[in-house]
Amino acid sequence: MGVELIASELKTYIGIDVGGTNSRFALIDGDGRIIERKRQPTEINLGRERFLERFFSGIDGMRREAAAVGREVCAIGAGVPGLISGEGLIYSSVNLTPIEGLNLRDLICEATGLPAVVVNDANASAWGEKRYGAGRPFGSLLMFTLGTGVGSGLVLDGKLWTGIDGVAGEYGHATVEPEGIPCTCGNRGCLEQYASASALVAAAVKALGKGENGALAELSPAGITTERIAAAAAKGDPLAGALFERAGRYLGIAAAAAVNLLNLEAIILGGGVSASFDLLAEPMRREIARRAFAIPAGRVKIIQCELGDDAGILGAAGFMGTDQ
Repeated sequence: MGVELIASELKTYIGIDVGGTNSRFALIDGDGRIIERKRQPTEINLGRERFLERFFSGIDGMRREAAAVGREVCAIGAGVPGLISGEGLIYSSVNLTPIEGLNLRDLICEATGLPAVVVNDANASAWGEKRYGAGRPFGSLLMFTLGTGVGSGLVLDGKLWTGIDGVAGEYGHATVEPEGIPCTCGNRGCLEQYASASALVAAAVKALGKGENGALAELSPAGITTERIAAAAAKGDPLAGALFERAGRYLGIAAAAAVNLLNLEAIILGGGVSASFDLLAEPMRREIARRAFAIPAGRVKIIQCELGDDAGILGAAGFMGTDQ
């Protein structure tokens, strides 16, 4: 996915993180500094044409912002949730079904006249952390993005590994319970059903429905969020603590297989749920130590992301000019 760009002291890229509800756009310089940013509704519910209209309006706005500060955009990178080919074709996207089958990279190139890449959003986050964040010291790493679902990206020998069809790294759908909770992907027992924000909330609601007591029992089901579960866990609430222990354990079960297979240097936790890193990391470490061989288990570090929500936009832009 590498793109050869013109030499310039003012190389400027547009990084885009497309979400099901909102999309984020940023102007980014060659060193990964964000010059300008904005957020706007994705409006995918209004169909493909409206999505593209809003998407290219966002790009045009960023190019105007660049011109206003004396810069010229030389390339564009976009992270999109779903299975994305190496050529930018959106095979499938649960949150963006109206644009399935589109080659978004080609559309960007045609509309703007600029080089572009379109990648899976979790891959973009992993690459952002590798280039500019917590992953900089490591040649190999697996990143989990813990949000509504569980995304992941894999870096091997300093390069993002996307597989022959461009769709590798979907480790959120690794099976951790063979006859477990049904997943929207069609499988059962996926990691996503045990370690995502949605999974934590669903488990809390289920436990309270069975009569569990504690700080969370004071909330209505609609009022239970991962932030409130984390706050209760930090105060020593047994149910909330057990929910994070369970999520960390399942992350460790999945991670142990990857550690044995790949002898990774690091596992990075990102996404909203990773704000509760301290509640997840220790049960992960215990499970990896229990299930993986001693040498790779002792080698791998479990660390928190550094870039937060900016990992995706920085990573998407960071593909430009690199040998990917």
